[in-house]
Amino acid sequence: MELPSNLLPDEASPEWMNKGDNAWQLTAATMVGLQSIPGLVILYGSLVKKTWAINSAFMAFYAFASSLLCWVSWAYHMSFGEKMIFFLGKPNVALDEKFLLGKAFLGNFPNATMVFYQGVFAGLTLILIAGALLGRMNIRAWMLFVPLWVTFSYTVVAFSIWCPDGWLAKRGVIDFAGGYVIHLSAGVAGFTAAYWVRVYILRLLSSYLYFNTTHFLILHANFFFSMSSNLRPYRRVKVHYEINISAGTKLFIFGLTIVRNSDVIPSAHW
Repeated sequence: MELPSNLLPDEASPEWMNKGDNAWQLTAATMVGLQSIPGLVILYGSLVKKTWAINSAFMAFYAFASSLLCWVSWAYHMSFGEKMIFFLGKPNVALDEKFLLGKAFLGNFPNATMVFYQGVFAGLTLILIAGALLGRMNIRAWMLFVPLWVTFSYTVVAFSIWCPDGWLAKRGVIDFAGGYVIHLSAGVAGFTAAYWVRVYILRLLSSYLYFNTTHFLILHANFFFSMSSNLRPYRRVKVHYEINISAGTKLFIFGLTIVRNSDVIPSAHW
């Protein structure tokens, strides 16, 4: 019994491709994209004063758009391409038709799906960093920071842990859910940025009228939604995620406690 003509393998639907896997990867990538745009854009715009709302929302928009452009231009191959050094791949454009229709390095779906899937996570990572700089950073400086951080930080971590040729991957480091590549790297970058602007931010926070509990709950609901979206039946995923969640939450609460107890900001504003 032969398959109908519309189901026969061809260049766009080769025999090795699993359409179910491909459909799920595209669905998951789209959900991450919606979590970023408009999800975090709306959240960031509502977390700050009215005078900073447009700037904060545009920081998230620009981070997502710029990172995707960098991703297909050179960053994807630096993260998952041919090894240049032990922690980084060779930069190359990921828009060639032959390459995009070929099989990805992992899974039964094409490179086009993998480029899109990994690209939205790169964009999300930059938006998470933007959350530490709302109302503090000039948009021109942010426009320069985004491509530099994607090129010299995100690609190194992604290649080292997620690429089969990465030195940490060869040593057995596993990160199914992005707890290290995305959340930990974004948290370290945001925490570092918060350290360097600590004096300035204390002066800015003193002008806030209150700490919005509703927005705080929305932020954490969004966070745990992203955690629960991983459906892989691996317990190590849960363990790795819980470690990063615990560390990040404790750092946040510790920093909030310091700021709240500071004499610079009256407790009535909180």
